[in-house]
Amino acid sequence: QVQLVESGGGLVQPGGSLRLSCAASGSIFSISNMAWYRQAPGKERELVAAIRTGDNTNYADSVKGRFTISRGSAKNTVYLQMSSLKPEDTAVYYCNAFTPPGIISWGQGTQVTVSS
Repeated sequence: QVQLVESGGGLVQPGGSLRLSCAASGSIFSISNMAWYRQAPGKERELVAAIRTGDNTNYADSVKGRFTISRGSAKNTVYLQMSSLKPEDTAVYYCNAFTPPGIISWGQGTQVTVSS
């Protein structure tokens, strides 16, 4: 079992920055991939960024060049550095962990609001 807790959301003006954190606990050594998803009101949850074994990363086209996903040194924390934020980035952001062979864990979500 893996438990995930997100933090770092909030209200920011367009063009601003935020860093989200996700702390994993429990069976963290079994985690292979971690990711950030987001869900805006009335929309489906979508992948924002993922980091895999070997620290290979991939990003949604809408955030490439603006967001960076990374792991902490202890490997039980994943971050999402968000820059040049736009109103369309407003959403609840969820941390996700994948444990082979097929267990997916979710955090409770953290709200990010980009507004002037």
